[in-house]
Amino acid sequence: MQNLGKLSKFFLYLAALSCVLWFGGYFSRILLMYQIFGPKDLLLKPYVTDQNLGGIFITLNSAVSFTMTFYTSFIVSFAIFILTSKIKLKEEGWLFIIMMIVIITAPFELYLMSYDYKIAYNVFYNTMLPRDVLALYVRRIKVINSFPLIEIFSYCAIIFLFVFQPLRYKKTNEA
Repeated sequence: MQNLGKLSKFFLYLAALSCVLWFGGYFSRILLMYQIFGPKDLLLKPYVTDQNLGGIFITLNSAVSFTMTFYTSFIVSFAIFILTSKIKLKEEGWLFIIMMIVIITAPFELYLMSYDYKIAYNVFYNTMLPRDVLALYVRRIKVINSFPLIEIFSYCAIIFLFVFQPLRYKKTNEA
């Protein structure tokens, strides 16, 4: 992987940067989003009222927009990196596993982003009542219940694979 061109290195940098920014935003967004719900049945905590629900969603809307932007940037730059780098995935097993994790999790995340888009649009343009936006949040959580946790662990594995690069095929000189 040392023989990358400037274009490939640029898209690798963009992919790594946008992945790190998306992952941090995603993690903090999940932590913030679950703070408004109680431990069972996704009922609101007592301090969340109809009066402050709109302000909470405006605050969360920046995290929603942030994660949508950087996930899209990550997917596009990662795909361009794979196409322009001409790396043989048979020789770079770690990159193959990273690519498989991204490909497997992408459809689920893109599906969840459809809910995020509705939430961001409605909060930004103030077209829905806060209770309707809350219903979108609850539906988003219930649709794919434990996927965000699985995705967080998968992307932690990506960080490990990227740093240590295991499963690398080493050519040996045989006489």
